[in-house]
Amino acid sequence: MKIRKVLVSQPEPNNPKSPYFELAKKYNLKIDFRQFIQVEGVSAKDFRQQKINITDFTAVVFTSKTAIDHFFRICDEMRITVADTMRYFCITESVAFYLQKYIVYRKRKIFHGKSKFEDLIDIIVKHREENFFVPLSDPHNSDIPDMLARNSINHTIGTMYKTISRGLDSKDLDYDILVFYSPSGIKSLKENFPAFTQGEVKIAAFGPTTAEAVTHEGFRLDIQAPNPQAPSMTMALDCFIRDFNKNNK
Repeated sequence: MKIRKVLVSQPEPNNPKSPYFELAKKYNLKIDFRQFIQVEGVSAKDFRQQKINITDFTAVVFTSKTAIDHFFRICDEMRITVADTMRYFCITESVAFYLQKYIVYRKRKIFHGKSKFEDLIDIIVKHREENFFVPLSDPHNSDIPDMLARNSINHTIGTMYKTISRGLDSKDLDYDILVFYSPSGIKSLKENFPAFTQGEVKIAAFGPTTAEAVTHEGFRLDIQAPNPQAPSMTMALDCFIRDFNKNNK
C-alpha cells in the first residue's frame, strides 16, 4: 500500500505555492488540514490577575509565532508601550523574523537559536543580567521553566493564551500519515481517541518536544523534522513518502 492520504494538524495554507500543495501534486496525495487544537487568547482582565507588569522586564523570550501575536495583543489591549530597549530572544530564526510584524527589526536587539530551546538557553545565559519575561500557553511543558531555573535565570512565566483540544470524530483519523506540530496536538489525539491504535498509521512530528510527546504517549514516531537531511516537515515527508512508495509498489 502506498501513501495516499495525509492529515496535517494545522490550518490550510493561504499561499497556493505552499510546499504541501506541491507535495500533493508530486505524489498524487490527498492532503487535508484540520487543527487538533484551537488557541484562545487570555483576556487583558485575566492577564492582570497574574500581577505581571510587562514594563518591569528588559527581555522577552518567544518560543513561537503565536506567543509573539498574543504578547503584542495584550500590550495593545493594556495600552502598554514596549520599550525600544527591550531585547528579544527567539527559539528560531523564523520566529525572530516574525517580529517584523510588530517592531522595526533592524533597530532592536534580537537573538535566536537554531531549532531547540537548548540552543537558545546558551545565548540567554550570556545575558543573565536581563530580567526575562516568558509568555507560554496554558498548559505548557515544564522543560523551558525548568531549564531557565537550572541556569539561575531571572525570569517570570506568563500565560497569554490557552491551547484547547478540539472535538474530533473517527473519520479524522482515516489517513496514512498524521502530521503534528505541537505536543498539544498529540494530547488532543489522546483525549479524543483514547482507544486509538496506531497500527499502520504513520505519525510525523515537527520539533523535539512534539517528537517527545509522541513517544511519551506510547505512539511510534515514524517521521521527525527538522533533521540533517530535511530542515522542514514537507521535506521530511517528501523523503519518507518517496522511499516508502518505492518499497511498496
